[in-house]
Amino acid sequence: MGTAAGPGNLAGVRHILLVLSGKGGVGKSTISAELALALRHAGKKVGILDVDLCGPSIPRMLRAQGRAVHQCDGGWVPVFVDQEQSISIMSVGFLLENPDEAVVWRGPKKNGNAAVRLPASPSCPRGTHESMRESCGSCAPSAPGFSALIKQFVSDVAWGQLDYLVVDTPPGTSDEHMATVDALRPYSPLGALVVTTPQAVSVGDVRRELTFCRKTGLQVLGVVENMSGFVCPHCAECTNVFSRGGGEELATLAGVPFLGSVPLDPELCGSLEEGRDFIRDFPKSSAFPALFSIAQKVLSQAPARLS
Repeated sequence: MGTAAGPGNLAGVRHILLVLSGKGGVGKSTISAELALALRHAGKKVGILDVDLCGPSIPRMLRAQGRAVHQCDGGWVPVFVDQEQSISIMSVGFLLENPDEAVVWRGPKKNGNAAVRLPASPSCPRGTHESMRESCGSCAPSAPGFSALIKQFVSDVAWGQLDYLVVDTPPGTSDEHMATVDALRPYSPLGALVVTTPQAVSVGDVRRELTFCRKTGLQVLGVVENMSGFVCPHCAECTNVFSRGGGEELATLAGVPFLGSVPLDPELCGSLEEGRDFIRDFPKSSAFPALFSIAQKVLSQAPARLS
């Protein structure tokens, strides 16, 4: 992908999608997981890179928590969700020795601490590193903290051939986002999905995320309004708990596509808690048409590229 990138572990990835939001708790991980499942059911091979350091939810949502990250000659092997290996995951959550441990990143450079144990590159004689500070030259970059972790995820994960790599990012527009965009920029990411909820306080924060995308030259594929009303499991009536229409209005004002509204749906929430395939198991759910439509719009925006 892109001549500037050269060979590497992302060379076989055709399209990279970043899922962003200026607000925490809007459901970026939900959209990332369901988008990946919908793309998979459209016949695509998908990877998910979960770099939400303080809340790595993807392993649980796809029933992959507790899995170990192994190594091959090409680097770290992502965790596969299914036997067909059509969805693969690399998550900060796999690197936590204790899933209940808080990962505390301090200082202006957010230096790593011993709560994260990083598998070494195959050439490393030491096997593991207690933190990003402990690099050995043949392994992690010497720069500490989140930026180095992102670079290592980009360079050392053996993704193989993928149609899409979905990147689930932390909330906000801080150093973590700059590190993610800078690390992926040489690989020509397709663009970003920006997630919001309908209420004004969320839309205001997400507006700043759109400004971030413009300043960094990242194309916005569209805005998704999540938690857009609550669907009653008994009568299927939708109640606008958090109001409605804020995401669409934001997209219109920003001049970017509006991809759809995803309602609060008990079946969707339950499937995420249990790690089930919502797209396969709940085709009659009220959230299914919205998620399916979002995936189709993403597919329509992806130009044909050589693998």
